[in-house]
Amino acid sequence: MLHGNWNYPTSMSVGVGCVNEIPKVCQELGIQSPLLVTDPGLAHLPVVQAILKDCHNAGLTIHLFSKVQSNPTGRNVDDGVKAFNAGRHDAVIAFGGGSSIDTAKAIALVAKQIHSLWDFEDVGDNWKRAITELIAPIIAIPTTAGTGSEVGRSSVITDQEEQVKKIIFHPKMLPLKVLLDPNVTLTLPAEITAATGMDALSHNLEALCSPSYHPMAEGIALEGIRLIKEYLPIAYHNGLDIDARTQMLVASSMGATSFQKGLGGMHAIAHTLGALYNKHHGLLNAILMPYVMVANRREIELKMTRVGSYIALRQANFDGVLEWILQLRKDLGIPHTLSAIGIDTLQRELVGKMSASDASASSNPIKFNAEQYTIIFSNAVKGTL
Repeated sequence: MLHGNWNYPTSMSVGVGCVNEIPKVCQELGIQSPLLVTDPGLAHLPVVQAILKDCHNAGLTIHLFSKVQSNPTGRNVDDGVKAFNAGRHDAVIAFGGGSSIDTAKAIALVAKQIHSLWDFEDVGDNWKRAITELIAPIIAIPTTAGTGSEVGRSSVITDQEEQVKKIIFHPKMLPLKVLLDPNVTLTLPAEITAATGMDALSHNLEALCSPSYHPMAEGIALEGIRLIKEYLPIAYHNGLDIDARTQMLVASSMGATSFQKGLGGMHAIAHTLGALYNKHHGLLNAILMPYVMVANRREIELKMTRVGSYIALRQANFDGVLEWILQLRKDLGIPHTLSAIGIDTLQRELVGKMSASDASASSNPIKFNAEQYTIIFSNAVKGTL
């Protein structure tokens, strides 16, 4: 019997200059005192200062919080909660990449709760512990086209004490408004454009391959893959191409929309390596992609034939899709091995164990055990396909 519980994205505005709508959006949502959450690298940019100025001019009480690191931690969220409550804020504006948006969503969730952040880990019905009406509304403006966190109902936060990434979940963590403005992505460096774009590809690809029943998500994932094939190389080589930047923002949101169907082994291992080695999440997914695909081959051959046909590959089958991905990585300057970014096999057994227990592993097409994840990881370190 087919069965599904489906939720789809929120109100979204797409196009050049829509970031200027923030004061209007706040007023429409009844927000009087938002906390703007971003990272230190973005905090002093003219666009952030313009947001602060526009909100002040509109009579809003707004403050800036930027103590957010790549692979955000529970400590980052705790600091943000203190800033939120000290400023008596009533909403959160998330501006940045996945790290900033994930942190902002977590702050909005826990700022007024009696439970701590880890009490809302995505296990069982933990999310029901939250007092729903105390969750602050969220506005999200992504500055990278990768994580798609702006249309997600969860955050990935590192528990530093346990050295593990945990997924924090609540349905109301979904932002009430998303602004996809390509202007805020134009200065994104080529290497970050590549890594985040491949992250978006991993979301669409793993969602498509997940065995869960969700035809709408599969359709979105297929089109997301096509958009990435067409526009990621353009955005990488010419970061000022507005159309390519816009389409990549959309493809990123599509990936996160589709992966409510599930993710898989790429993310299971990437979450583990991000916690242990503090490497860029998108880059990890980009490197791991072909190794996990090969390991899943017997269960995804037919779906890869669909992908190859839909995106008009010369060889419309598993081998053709794999060849396209390997060439795309090469064209984008993505390393072929994990060893190229300083990861060795010394902790391979721990990596295997943590990957097998990661939440994303549950929707991989094949239920790999710890030993199998150890082998996939070792292959990715050594470059053995």
